[in-house]
Amino acid sequence: MTVAGRAVSESDFVARVDPYRRELLAHCYRMLGSLHDAEDLVQESYLRAWRAFDRFEGRSSLRTWLYRIATSACLTALESRGRRPLPSGLGGPSEQAGQPLEERQGTAWLEPLPTDEDPATIVTARESTRLAFIAALQHLPPRQRAVLILRDVLAWRAAEVADLLDTTTAAVNSALQRARAQLEQVSPTPDSVTEPSAADTRVLLQRYVEAFERKDVDGIVALLAEDAVWEMPPFATWFRGRDAVHRHLAGQCPGGPGDFRLVAARANHAPALGLYLHGQRFCLQVFSVVDGTSGAVFDRVVSFFDHRLFERFGLPATA
Repeated sequence: MTVAGRAVSESDFVARVDPYRRELLAHCYRMLGSLHDAEDLVQESYLRAWRAFDRFEGRSSLRTWLYRIATSACLTALESRGRRPLPSGLGGPSEQAGQPLEERQGTAWLEPLPTDEDPATIVTARESTRLAFIAALQHLPPRQRAVLILRDVLAWRAAEVADLLDTTTAAVNSALQRARAQLEQVSPTPDSVTEPSAADTRVLLQRYVEAFERKDVDGIVALLAEDAVWEMPPFATWFRGRDAVHRHLAGQCPGGPGDFRLVAARANHAPALGLYLHGQRFCLQVFSVVDGTSGAVFDRVVSFFDHRLFERFGLPATA
């Protein structure tokens, strides 16, 4: 293959585009709400880019060109896929803890994203990959979702987004306004969420681990915000508030003192834990941490019961 009159090998191509793989994966994840689908779309985007590389004239940066291809691939994929919700996005909370949980195995649920604590990326990536933000994006039509991500997350100019989507700048600005309004209805803005320090978060998480391994329901619930959300895909049933969560854990959470072991992980630039019951995989919990009136608390706990996630997060099969 030749580009601008110069021969380019496949290894040359990979060397040039591979530095963008991580951020393209995050972009596709924001669009799709699925780690598995995002990985597939990044691979498809790179294949498209390789096939078209001899036509890349350099009028835009390589990064912009790759984002153009990846966004187009995501929009095409979304034509045949519905949104990926969390249980709290499907209806109101359960008013009666103790009732059988409603399981929906056929639903394509939102998935968590493995992340690390790399100081070079955590500040810029944390807000744009928060689980609540990804869930809120799922409420937007695909093109509005793309516009909001490109404008507000990646800081593209309206004219650049219009060129990518083959539309007008006015249409982009209108779509962005509608997307922002919809997001305000379903998710708090980052400015309205106060996060505790990393040290306070570590202490909170350690207290949670100790309480859960003791099966101390009072101790677990004491670490939650008053109106905390507790949800558990693939179960559509979810709970809001300490009292409801307490009734659920006391009456429906299996195991006893010493039966659980919890192993630390990171998801969506937030604390996460792999839970093992009697040494076997149970669920992956992802937490949202805020500053409460008396210190750090969890305002959302999402328990993912898809055991395939353990391997994706580098967690052992048994513990």
